[in-house]
Amino acid sequence: MELPVIQPGRRAEIQTPIFEKIGIVGLGLIGGSIALKARELWPTSLVIAVDHKDVLETAMRLHAIDVAAEDLIVLAEADLVVLAAPVKQNIALLEELDDHVRVPAVVTDTGSTKRDIVAAARSLPPRFTFIGGHPLGGASKGGLEHARPDLFAGRPWLLTPTARSVDRALQPSGRERSSDRPEDEPRSGRGRSLDRPEDEAASGRGRSLDRPESGDALDKLTAFIRAIGAEPRTLTPDAHDRLLAFLSHLPQLTVSALMQVVGEAVGQDGLALAGRGLADTTRLASSPADIWKDIAATNADEVGPALDALIAVLKDLRRDLAHGDRLSEVFEEANRWREVLKKT
Repeated sequence: MELPVIQPGRRAEIQTPIFEKIGIVGLGLIGGSIALKARELWPTSLVIAVDHKDVLETAMRLHAIDVAAEDLIVLAEADLVVLAAPVKQNIALLEELDDHVRVPAVVTDTGSTKRDIVAAARSLPPRFTFIGGHPLGGASKGGLEHARPDLFAGRPWLLTPTARSVDRALQPSGRERSSDRPEDEPRSGRGRSLDRPEDEAASGRGRSLDRPESGDALDKLTAFIRAIGAEPRTLTPDAHDRLLAFLSHLPQLTVSALMQVVGEAVGQDGLALAGRGLADTTRLASSPADIWKDIAATNADEVGPALDALIAVLKDLRRDLAHGDRLSEVFEEANRWREVLKKT
């Protein structure tokens, strides 16, 4: 198959497109699911994908995309660019957009850490408006073969707009303001409480989570996310990385370590005797390491304390095995929080 390729005609228009040309770099689980849903919703929009040739050929067979290429030059006229590669690759891709995307565009990503990419996006030319994004609609296995158009239905999609990105969106000509005050930038204070007033003042976190800030770019991206079924929420890059260290990164590392310890201890014959509890508990152990290496590296200062907190509890349990007082406390609190989780 020669690339780039344009798919044959599609069915009649269902919705008015929010973006005319949607560029997606990286057709894994997330990027592939965005592509599938976008083609389903907006038949007149072009879904343009950049990835390796074998992935693109699969995407064309699945009718997930319209235009396929291995080079970013195919994004020349994209008005939305979604960076859906691993975290560090997304950061590197930012530096290449100026050479390939020729028109004003909203740029977002789907990575699980935000501070580093938001900082890197400050150097983008004024015609680009970057808004960090993170859809919380994953699965235990990655890859295009597991992508599906309903992956994001009812799931939160976190956005980390800064005052700088909103101000860019408000400039008709794409020019930045003459003064980018330090308070407009994402803060670097790591490990802050999520409800610190100064964090809210810096990012607008005091506003409703469901109401987008003013600015055409943020409005359009929020509408796009809602249309594909997700629920947009806004928070600061700092708050995002601390929150996800506990909600996502700690569970992934814990489950992978647990599966490795159990497997090494009992082997294949032992695992054959395991009940459903172990299989259910270790579902995330199938996750690919390459993606998680980037996540751990770009959020190490938040993941480290999260691991320390878990290790402290495990040490408490280890010391209390004979008596069980601490075990009772942990189980009671765990049950309480589990009930809260089930109600969300």
